[in-house]
Amino acid sequence: QVQLVESGGGLVQAGGSLRLSCAASGVIFKINAADWYRQAPGKQRELVATITTDSSTKYADSVKGRFTISRDNAKNTVYLQMNSLKPEDTAVYYCNAEILVRAGGNLYSYWGQGTQVTVSS
Repeated sequence: QVQLVESGGGLVQAGGSLRLSCAASGVIFKINAADWYRQAPGKQRELVATITTDSSTKYADSVKGRFTISRDNAKNTVYLQMNSLKPEDTAVYYCNAEILVRAGGNLYSYWGQGTQVTVSS
């Protein structure tokens, strides 16, 4: 059974940094594309950052220049480095990944359980 496990959330002051990790466990051939989303209380879930198979990246305008998404294929892990954090970055952050369980198989989408990020002013 494939699972995505997020870690690295917490409480930080404005201007601080956090690094989120999203590790895939179970029998996995590889992670294809992956995304980080966030959902603040009373708001819709929004796409924050995307990384493709060839490590091309894309960011929401609100985090561009402050957040960096990256991947370590050997560890089946995706990261989100968050710098210059603002109170408006406070949200539950979720990892979503397209995973190939075996070579030549189908791609399946998985979600992590979410990790809370709270930025105090």
